[in-house]
Amino acid sequence: MKRFYKDVTVADRQPDGFAIELDGRPVRTPMRKSLHVPGARLADALAGEWSAQGETIELDTMPLTRIAATAIDRVGADPGAYVGQVVAYAETDLVCYRAPAPTELVLRQSAAWEPLLDWTHERFGVRLAATEGVTPIDQKPDALARMRDIVAAHDPFELAVLGIATSASGSLVVALALAHSRIDAEQAFELSQLDETYQIEFWGLDPEAERKREFLKADLETSAAFLELLCAG
Repeated sequence: MKRFYKDVTVADRQPDGFAIELDGRPVRTPMRKSLHVPGARLADALAGEWSAQGETIELDTMPLTRIAATAIDRVGADPGAYVGQVVAYAETDLVCYRAPAPTELVLRQSAAWEPLLDWTHERFGVRLAATEGVTPIDQKPDALARMRDIVAAHDPFELAVLGIATSASGSLVVALALAHSRIDAEQAFELSQLDETYQIEFWGLDPEAERKREFLKADLETSAAFLELLCAG
């Protein structure tokens, strides 16, 4: 899309929040809703993405804008459905499925992932069961219900981030730890890519796998950045 604007500004549109405007007109989401966010710091960052565009608008270079639009269009339209999609990851959470061998990988998984399950129990009062191998394990209904309550307690913008981080990491536990500052984006990436990193040590990294890892890391870094700006007010 060719750039069609000159000036990018942030307008205080309380109680809806801060809107990003192009030549005085509000930016619209794909669902034609006004693009607005709760805090000025986050709004400034979104405005910066729009200001940085050249002659052509490249949506892939505006990850913060995409998260905000997701919060408004997808989460805001049907919060319950979005919560359900995120919570579904708890049924097959990465950190709950451990390798039976080799010993080195078993030890790495236990050392990295068990503390996250302990933290989830201490922080939220819920413990997911872990198993060896890939045979599905049925998490207790009350544990899944509690996880749903935990996820649903987040506002639409937090939920959008939680969904992206969960999808990128393959783990709701990792995403919650990132969202609540238990870990940072680099740690989230390392935890979610533990198995892949182990395999790379033996077989090396092919270009396609490397690109995938770069995309996943970028999603986690953007998620963390969005949350930091959101909390900054």
